[in-house]
Amino acid sequence: MSADVILLSGSPGSGKSTVARRVAAAFARSVHLHMDDFWRMIVSGGVPPYLPEADAQNQTVMAVIQRAAWRYAAGGFTTVVDGVIGPWMLSHFDGSGASDAVAPPRVHLVVLRPSREEALRRAQSRSGAEALVDAGPVTALWDQFVDLGDLERHVIDSTMQTPGETVAAVRTALAGGEYLLTPA
Repeated sequence: MSADVILLSGSPGSGKSTVARRVAAAFARSVHLHMDDFWRMIVSGGVPPYLPEADAQNQTVMAVIQRAAWRYAAGGFTTVVDGVIGPWMLSHFDGSGASDAVAPPRVHLVVLRPSREEALRRAQSRSGAEALVDAGPVTALWDQFVDLGDLERHVIDSTMQTPGETVAAVRTALAGGEYLLTPA
C-alpha cells in the first residue's frame, strides 16, 4: 500500500511549487508538501533558512518534513515534497531515520535547474511579503545546485520550458524510474 515520495528540488525561482502541485494532481491519491509552509510554522525564534546559523533549525524542520512525507506515503499517498533540498539534506531521506512503524518508501529526486539569470528573474517577479526576491540569497542558493556530482543525473534544465513542459518532463522521468534515490 505504500506510495512513493518525490523530492522536487531546486533554487528559488526554479518552478518547484508550480510544478509540484501539478505533478501531485496527476496521481489518484497524493499530497503536496510545500516546505516553505513548514518554516512559516515557526512563530518565534526562527532564523531565515538560507543563513548558515539556521542549520540546527533546518535539520529539525527537515526531520519533520521527512516524517510527514513517509507517513503519507505509508498511507498510500504519493507525496511530492517541494523545496530547496540540496545534497546536504538528502540524508533525511536515505532510510536511516525509519521507525519500526513506517518503512522507508521509494524516494525520487528531481532537481529543477533553470539558468541562473532565469531563476533570479522568476524569483524577483514574485510578490508577497514572504517571497524571497533578494538577489543575494537567490543566487547563492542557485550556486549550490551548479555541480551536483553523481546527482547531476537528477537535473532537469527548465530554463526554456513552460510549466506544462516541465511537468511532462518530470512525469516522464518518474515513470522511467530514472530519478530514484532509494529503491523499495
